[in-house]
Amino acid sequence: MQLFDDRAVMDNRRSDIIAIIPARYGSTRFPGKSLALIRDKPMIQWVYEQTRLSRLVDRIIVATDDERIMQAVAAFGGESVMTSTSHITGTDRIAEVAKNVECNIVVNVQGDEPLIHPEMIDTAISSLLDDPAVPMGTLCKQIQDRAEAFDPNVVKVVFDRQGFALYFSRAPIPWNRDRWAGKKSFSEMTLDNTFYKHIGLYAYRRDFLLSYAGLQQTALEAVEKLEQLRALEHGHKIKVTETKHESFGVDIPDDLSKILQRLKES
Repeated sequence: MQLFDDRAVMDNRRSDIIAIIPARYGSTRFPGKSLALIRDKPMIQWVYEQTRLSRLVDRIIVATDDERIMQAVAAFGGESVMTSTSHITGTDRIAEVAKNVECNIVVNVQGDEPLIHPEMIDTAISSLLDDPAVPMGTLCKQIQDRAEAFDPNVVKVVFDRQGFALYFSRAPIPWNRDRWAGKKSFSEMTLDNTFYKHIGLYAYRRDFLLSYAGLQQTALEAVEKLEQLRALEHGHKIKVTETKHESFGVDIPDDLSKILQRLKES
């Protein structure tokens, strides 16, 4: 595999739809998690191979800041690009790569989702293919477990009748004023209406991604620590499409056992 440090080489390769997998080494809660072994394969390989099963993606690139991850990607025959170590967000990292690649649509596939279903990737892409006016698409799934509705680590989303995001929050939204009035804790609250959790897989039109990455951070984004709020606060639309597939991210080492259990069950 050739590692594309030479950006001129990258410019000569065009694909309509590119999946970029951001994979930094220095995760705060789980350093080096991209290289964590799952059934003798590094996690980044699982993500790459699942993404390769997408019907719509033409090319896959791992965007990393560490030589060890590049070597791991090379070992299984994947393509990777070295990016700056100073990026604060995954969006900044994929924008650096997208700036030097000719394409129409860029998909941000999270590098810590080893069981990402390829149909989820295609669903996010389809929202842009179906409507040329949509600059950015993402996914949601109906919440079945009440604990998720009140978990600040599970991001919730509400959207309008056309499927465009109204707001993303770590709080349970919408707030059921009548049902929850007088309740003193989340444990007393029941789920009497429909809640959706956000799944952090994004598809962007390339030109929008490059401009979006350059936008100034916004107040709500800073408070909620949710980067997608920057797009909404600057007046851009995000199409939210429901998926039937579950999302299983790896944030801490203990999450690996959950992944192994899921694999065993399937």
